[in-house]
Amino acid sequence: MNPLQSGLTTLLFVALLGGSAYAPHALAQENEAGTDKQVPAVATTEKTGNAEAPNAADERLPKIELSPKILYQVLLAEIAGSRGSVVLAASTYLDLARATRDPRIARRAVEVSLHARQPDAALEAAQIWVATEPESPLAHQTAASLLLGAQRLDEAERHLAKLLTIEIPPVQTEQGDLSVPGEGIRSVAPVTVSFADRMGNIVRMLLRYPDKTAALHLIEHLTAPYENLAEAHFARAMAFANIGEEARAMDELDRSQALRPDWEDSVIFKAQLQQRANVSLAVETLRSFLAGHPGASEVRLAYARALIGEKHYEEARREFSTLLTEHKDNGEVLYAVALLSLQLEDYGLTEKHLKRLLELKFGNPNLLRFYLGQVADETKRPEEALQWYGEVTPGEQYLPALSRASSILSRQGRVEDGRALLRKAAEAVPTERLTLLIAEAQLLVEFKRDTEAFDLLDKALASQPEEPDLLYETSLIAERLNRFDVLERNLRKLILLKPEDPRAYNALGYSLADRSLRLDEAQQLIDKALSLAPNDAYIIDSKGWLLYRRGETAAATETLQKAFDLRSDPEIAAHLGEVLWVSGNHDEARKTWKDAAKTSPSNQVLTDTIRKFKP
Repeated sequence: MNPLQSGLTTLLFVALLGGSAYAPHALAQENEAGTDKQVPAVATTEKTGNAEAPNAADERLPKIELSPKILYQVLLAEIAGSRGSVVLAASTYLDLARATRDPRIARRAVEVSLHARQPDAALEAAQIWVATEPESPLAHQTAASLLLGAQRLDEAERHLAKLLTIEIPPVQTEQGDLSVPGEGIRSVAPVTVSFADRMGNIVRMLLRYPDKTAALHLIEHLTAPYENLAEAHFARAMAFANIGEEARAMDELDRSQALRPDWEDSVIFKAQLQQRANVSLAVETLRSFLAGHPGASEVRLAYARALIGEKHYEEARREFSTLLTEHKDNGEVLYAVALLSLQLEDYGLTEKHLKRLLELKFGNPNLLRFYLGQVADETKRPEEALQWYGEVTPGEQYLPALSRASSILSRQGRVEDGRALLRKAAEAVPTERLTLLIAEAQLLVEFKRDTEAFDLLDKALASQPEEPDLLYETSLIAERLNRFDVLERNLRKLILLKPEDPRAYNALGYSLADRSLRLDEAQQLIDKALSLAPNDAYIIDSKGWLLYRRGETAAATETLQKAFDLRSDPEIAAHLGEVLWVSGNHDEARKTWKDAAKTSPSNQVLTDTIRKFKP
């Protein structure tokens, strides 16, 4: 290699492979649309001490003298790009690619042109790249992707066909043992890019093409030489499913399975198609395959997930546990078993797996701590629960953890400790100050300190007189104190401020109906709330209670039953039971109250209603 060639190679290695801080890896985006494996597209290198030196493969590169002009253009492009002049950088690199016909410069021209949103320039550079490095998979894939983006399907075909035949050397890549998006057991090893991988990548590119029928025809054409391969029929199945012809997709999957009976991808896709119409059939397909292929981890994973969809939680947990015997510390499987165990109230196993997930640093640690707090609370270990909840840092789980912690403190009679916890949180997360203030008021209400709760919110309302949540929550506590004047004033103000908020209409309408006041106006308010939220169980309950106050017990029963079916709330149960009792259905009323009391024994409205009719 002559000194000038060596100098150009060194310059290009700096500029192309490690040099530019301004341009993202544009080809990585193309890689996502096409080849999933990272395929070397520039000359390979070998280690020489701490530096990478060109090897014999560079002899295939064009012998280009590193002239002052080329040096100037490379530096101009890189400096322009680093200063935000990406269009100038792109045009400069494209000029260089045209002049030098060097595949490394062509590749860089593609990257910079894509970053500059110059698709025509990127395509021209990609075509130079393909012409100068015809055995580069990444060059063909890039050209195909750009042609598809330009809706030049016929021109893209030759590049896609080449990708099916080109020799791709093994590459270092991460592999997972399970088909779990983003997770799985990871290892790094040389991996050969199989025909199935190539075909799958091409199909994924084409499935995004806007003309789905044209994409199908191209896939059929590309797979025609490979009729004896299962992968070809699998590709066709995906294309047929993409245009909604699921029957033909199933036929192609049957052909695929006949050619390759042990292929997991094929049976999983078949089950996915079946699941759209018949979940039980999909479950049976996966179960049957596992009977003959018990080591099929990906199918077992799909089967376990399908069982969850069918709410067969115990069976799903058994399948995940089987996977755990083979993949002991697979985070995705551990997490699934932990949640299923929590669902099944197997708190010991839940806790074991959650703690292991924390050790593995898998997933969201705050969510894991939240669940561990829940487990400790359910197993009567309040101090341990408080510790777990206290370790949840600000984020999505922060307020739920605080809420549960304050609930534990309230059950222990530690009201002031609960209030201190909420106030400390308000200092840590000022954006949630209002939410936490309302939570503090609710804590006081829970301990029948209604006057203190009202004063707390009313004081805040004085400084924020048009805050909707404060107006609403203060009104609810005012009703408990029989301050109907305050309730009505605040709710009418809230209606003016937020005329599309159903809460104020419902609360005021219900309060009027409950007092048998101005029932016509109450009906107008409740009907308005229903028009804004027709499926809200609490508003439907208000309507039923209004009908009861009007003496329309049959209509009231029907309406309250509808509300209770939507939400088994203890206060709705109290209303429904009362109307049933007054209508003479005493046994049904008793059953309604008894069932509600099992889950909400301390609800005051329910307790008072039962005592009213059953002293």
